[in-house]
Amino acid sequence: MAQQRARRVEARDYRLLADFRYALRRFLRFSEAAARQAGLTPQQHQLLLAIKGFPGGLQPTVGEIAERLGVRHHSAVELAQRLEEAGLVARAHDEQDRRRVRLRLMPEAEVRLARLSASHLHELRHLRPVLAELVEAIGADS
Repeated sequence: MAQQRARRVEARDYRLLADFRYALRRFLRFSEAAARQAGLTPQQHQLLLAIKGFPGGLQPTVGEIAERLGVRHHSAVELAQRLEEAGLVARAHDEQDRRRVRLRLMPEAEVRLARLSASHLHELRHLRPVLAELVEAIGADS
């Protein structure tokens, strides 16, 4: 693998990185507040979204959700268990491999997630010009 020559980091680069991080944090703060307003913790919202948005429309396993959320398997198990107790998620053993547990959303979770996702898309549309400008500016020096 060829080593790329690192270019010197300029004051403009620090500003771009700081602005990009600020835009991301603004979105994350919005997301966390919206989840709480919907009666969910931010982690619960993330788990519901990871289930609904899992590639191929498949029912993901707890392990696959743990990977998507960047948490340990046992943390995903506990989170799924709490959501199951709240009537938002159903857990079932995989028919081919009984060791695997698959997750699916219950109707109330679908309703809450649809509302949250609509508000998140609205917020992203609002942030899009800022994010696009920052990404473009960062990429301009490649």
